[in-house]
Amino acid sequence: MADKRDYYEVLGVDKSADETSIKKAYRQLAKKYHPDMNPGDAEAEVKFKEVNEAYDVLSDPDKKAKYDQYGHAAFDPASGAGAGFGGFGDFGFDINDIFSSFFGGGSSTQRNGPVRGSNITVRLTLTFEEAVFGCKKEITYQKVQKCADCSGTGAAKGTTPKTCDHCRGSGFVTVQQRTMMGMMQTRRQCDHCKGTGKIVETPCGECKGSGFTRVTKKLEVNIPAGIDDGQQIGLRGQGSDGANGGGPGDLNIIISVRPHAVFERDGYDLYLEEPITYAEATLGAEIEIPTLEGTQKMEIPEGTQTGTTFTLRGKGVQYVNSKNRGNLHVTVVVEVPKGLNREQKELLEKFAASCGEGNYSKRTKFFKKFFKKD
Repeated sequence: MADKRDYYEVLGVDKSADETSIKKAYRQLAKKYHPDMNPGDAEAEVKFKEVNEAYDVLSDPDKKAKYDQYGHAAFDPASGAGAGFGGFGDFGFDINDIFSSFFGGGSSTQRNGPVRGSNITVRLTLTFEEAVFGCKKEITYQKVQKCADCSGTGAAKGTTPKTCDHCRGSGFVTVQQRTMMGMMQTRRQCDHCKGTGKIVETPCGECKGSGFTRVTKKLEVNIPAGIDDGQQIGLRGQGSDGANGGGPGDLNIIISVRPHAVFERDGYDLYLEEPITYAEATLGAEIEIPTLEGTQKMEIPEGTQTGTTFTLRGKGVQYVNSKNRGNLHVTVVVEVPKGLNREQKELLEKFAASCGEGNYSKRTKFFKKFFKKD
C-alpha cells in the first residue's frame, strides 16, 4: 500500500472538499485521461484507473470516512484496519447481542415470539455505461443466519434447549413489591433465560449458544438499464434470518454512478457541450458528435451562434423497465481561433471590413447607435 498515492492528491482536492468539488475534480481528470481522448497512451490509461479508484472511495461517505481514519490500509485485508463488523469481530457474541442488534429485542420485548430478520443496506458503484445499459454485478455482503450446526437452536448437537423453569417458557416473571400503596405486582423479563423462555445447557460450539452466525454471502444482481445515481434496488428475503419462525429481512442496494467524462445526465436526458470552429459556425457544416451508441453526424446551420442547443430525440437514456428513451441535448460552443499568423489576420481583417455592420444583430446595432458620439 506504500506505493499508492493519496486519493486527495490524485484528484487534486484537499480533505475539506465537499461532494460537489470532488465530483467536479473527477470529471475534469477523467476527461483528460480518458482512453478515448488518449488512444494508445499507456500512462494516461494508468492515471485514468487511478482517478477512478480515488473517486470510488472519496465519493462514498462510508468509504471516505474509513479512508480518512486508516488511509489505504482501510481497504487492505492484510492490514486488519477496521476489522470486525459491528463490534462482533470473532463472532464471540451472546444471544443478548444477537437479539438486541439484529431483531430489535429489548427488555420489554417477548423474545420467544416470531421476530423478523434485519434489513441490510449495501452501496454499489457503477460506471456510467453500466448504469445506462444495465449489467450483472456480483455483490458481497455480511448477514446473520441460523447456525448450520445447531439449526438455530443454540444447543450442541445431540442436545436440545429446555423450557425455563423460572418463567415456564413465557420469558417473563411476575414480581411482587411492597410499596406505600400496598403490594404491587410487576411483570418483567426473566433473568435466567433473558426472555427467550429456553435454557441452553450445552451451547453449540459454532454459535456459542446464540443460534446464529455471521456469514459472508455473494449474490449476482441484475442491474436494469437506465438506473440512476441514488436509486435503490430491493431484494426481498435476502437480509438477515429471522428468529423463532420470523421471516428474513431484505437487502437494499443503493446505487452510486460515476460521472461520465463527456455526458451530463439529468433524469433520462443527456447533455453535451460540443466545440465547433468559427468557420463551421459561420458557413454551416456537418459534424460528428458522440452518442451512447457511438458517433453520429449532425447538421450545423449557417450562422449558428455559440450556446445554441440542438435536441436529438430518443438519443438519451432508456427508461427503467421501458423501451422509451430520453433525449440528447447538444450545446455548441464556438471556439475563437488563437495564434493566428499575419496572413490569417489580414484575411480576417478583410472579412470584417467587407461585412461592415450588415452582419451585426439588431441588439448590437441598437447599442452602437445608442452610444454613438455626436
